[in-house]
Amino acid sequence: MMEYLSLFLFLAAVIVLLMGYSVAFSLAGTGLLFAGVGALTGHFDSVFLEAIPNRLFGIMNNEVLVAVPLFVFMGVMLEKSKIAEGLLDTMSMLFGSMSGGLGISVTIVGMLLAASTGIVGATVVTMGLLSLPTMLRRGYDPQIACGVICASGTLGQIIPPSIVLVLLGDVISSAYQQAQIDQGLFSPETVTVGDLFLGALIPGLLLVLAYTLYIVAKAILSPSSVPAIPKTERDAVENLWVKVLSALVPPILLIGLVLGSILGGFATPTEAAAVGAVGAVLLSIFKRNFNMKTLTAVMRSTTQVSSMVFIILVGASIFSLVFRGFGGDDIVRDFLTGLPGGVWGALAVVMLVMFLLGFFLDFIEITFVVVPIIAPILLTMGLDPIWLGIMIALNLQTSFLTPPFGFALFYLRGVAPDSITTGQIYRGVIPFIFIQLSMLGLLAAWPSLATWLPHLVYG
Repeated sequence: MMEYLSLFLFLAAVIVLLMGYSVAFSLAGTGLLFAGVGALTGHFDSVFLEAIPNRLFGIMNNEVLVAVPLFVFMGVMLEKSKIAEGLLDTMSMLFGSMSGGLGISVTIVGMLLAASTGIVGATVVTMGLLSLPTMLRRGYDPQIACGVICASGTLGQIIPPSIVLVLLGDVISSAYQQAQIDQGLFSPETVTVGDLFLGALIPGLLLVLAYTLYIVAKAILSPSSVPAIPKTERDAVENLWVKVLSALVPPILLIGLVLGSILGGFATPTEAAAVGAVGAVLLSIFKRNFNMKTLTAVMRSTTQVSSMVFIILVGASIFSLVFRGFGGDDIVRDFLTGLPGGVWGALAVVMLVMFLLGFFLDFIEITFVVVPIIAPILLTMGLDPIWLGIMIALNLQTSFLTPPFGFALFYLRGVAPDSITTGQIYRGVIPFIFIQLSMLGLLAAWPSLATWLPHLVYG
């Protein structure tokens, strides 16, 4: 009976979430409610609840998680100080002479913005506000314009330094240590956020390349759907290369400094995030966009996003603790290990479930609720933790792009003009979904795409 209660708990949490209640309080509330009922009926040991304070102190003392508000601050500062806007304008002029040039510019700027913010919603909304009106005004097919913006916006899931990878790296690290202890290895190896950053680099860049090649193919096959910028408009721009360099070099240097310091072993993710936050402020001052109004807006947004992340983490910790108290992890382990096909069968089921959950839950909830349950089991079965982490990130990125419930689609729908239909947005992302599924299949067939670089750098 107790084991079935864990399944009812998970189902109840999903139902409460679908009713529109706050994620953090839905997870914590259903967990505590089931714990209370279980304790009264003798199906739950209330000793498990005594671990809640230790879980919360563990969150507070986790240095890796301090990187989250710092990376958010860095990204929001780059957004609010109009650095992304200037970057898009100059890049579109640089590639404007060719069909599809504006689409390629949006992809590249989306990649840089993704590396800066790491937040899907922020990137999609920003790119939607900045580039969609421009693309439509210049005669782009609405479906292609929407598809490019949504797809480039989801790159925040996989392009380092990404908040998704920071959170996922922390969870995967704990799961890997737990898996090794379960196997009797009491001097466990570790996996770090830096490992995941390196592991995501090649798949992320391949994805950007695939998006670009798709736009180039469209330009060849149907140039009228992705027209070039008129020559008169391009000729009106003076000192183009000076503007391109002044817009492109500073953000690339900042991202390179942050990423290079982590990958080179000179700084922890938290220290590098602090460098990024200070660098974003200096960049804003250099661009003469820094003032008290901008700083206030950035601080407010950073506080809101960071508060959301950490309160969800608290709720998810309580939920997962109660889930384990009901023996839910044993049910999941028995189910996965009993599937036909062994580890590959288990992995396929987990990926499908996480893909479907990505329609309803944000990556934060999936990272904090689902990954701690399934990751130790899969890692015990012999999977590489870096490869598994990148597979999960790519999988969630794809689910956020897939109709009818993809989060990126809703974000763009919220800022798109009324002339854009929801159907056009849905149809526009379909080619990019196939590209991402192909990338997921490629990574499954060649795990070295994710593992080669970390093993080369860190041995």
